Amino acid sequence: MLHGRRLAVVLPAYNAASTLRRTYAEIPHDIVDDVILTDDASTDDTVAVARELGIHTIRHQSNRGYGGNQKTCYATALERGADIVIMVHPDYQYSPRLVTAMASMIVSGEYDAVLASRILGGGALTGGMPLYKYVANRGLTLFQNIVMGQKISEYHTGYRAWSRTALERIPLLRCSEDFVFDNQMLAQALHHGFRVGEISCPTKYFPEASSINFRRSVIYGLGVLDTAMTYRLHRSGIRRSPLFTDGPDGVIGPAAGARP
Repeated sequence: MLHGRRLAVVLPAYNAASTLRRTYAEIPHDIVDDVILTDDASTDDTVAVARELGIHTIRHQSNRGYGGNQKTCYATALERGADIVIMVHPDYQYSPRLVTAMASMIVSGEYDAVLASRILGGGALTGGMPLYKYVANRGLTLFQNIVMGQKISEYHTGYRAWSRTALERIPLLRCSEDFVFDNQMLAQALHHGFRVGEISCPTKYFPEASSINFRRSVIYGLGVLDTAMTYRLHRSGIRRSPLFTDGPDGVIGPAAGARP
C-alpha cells in the first residue's frame, strides 16, 4: 500500500515469457499489493512463467487484442480491490521502477491518471526508438494537441497509472479491442475532465521487446487521427459519439470484461 491506498500492477501479456522475469523483478513489491497478468492466448510459456512467479494469472482462450486484454486487466484489478492501477508492459520496454513515482502522483490528490512519457527528457531515440516511429509519435501528438486543445508530450505511451475513480467513470468498454485502445481511453479521460499528469520515462528497444510492424503502425496512426477528430466533433456538439457518451454499458464493474 501507499498512504493507505491499495496498488495493483497489471501486465497485459502476449508472448512475454522471455522478458517477464526481468519485468517482475523490478516491480516495487514493497508497496504493490497485487500483480495481475492477463495472457492473450500466447503461444509461448508466458502463463507458466507467470504462475511460477506467483502472479495472479488470467488466460484468454482466444486472442482478444491489445485493447481487449486491457479491459480484462482493469476489470480484474478493480474486482480485487485496487485503488490505483498501473499498467506495465511485461516486455521490459519501460522501467517498472517508476511505479512508485507514478502512484505517488495519484496519491497526492493532484492527478487522476499519470502517463510515463518517452518524449520528456529526450530518451526515446537514445533508447532505440526507430526514427520513423519517433517522427510519427511527434507528428500525431502535435495534431492531437491542436485538435483536442491539450498540452501532452506523448499520447502513445503504454505505461499508465489510473485512479479507481477514473477507471469506474470512463466508458472504456466502448474502446477498440486493438492498439488504438490506449489513445481512445486517454481521450475519454480528457473528455470527462480527469487530471492527467506526466513523468519522464526511459525506454528500451531490443529484439525481445514487443513492437507492431509498419502496416499495423499505419492502421494505428489512422485510428489516432480519427479519435482526435471524433473528440473535437463530439465536444463541439457537431456529431455525438458513443465513445464519449455516458452509459452503464460502457463502464467496467466487478468482473466485467474478465471473461476467459
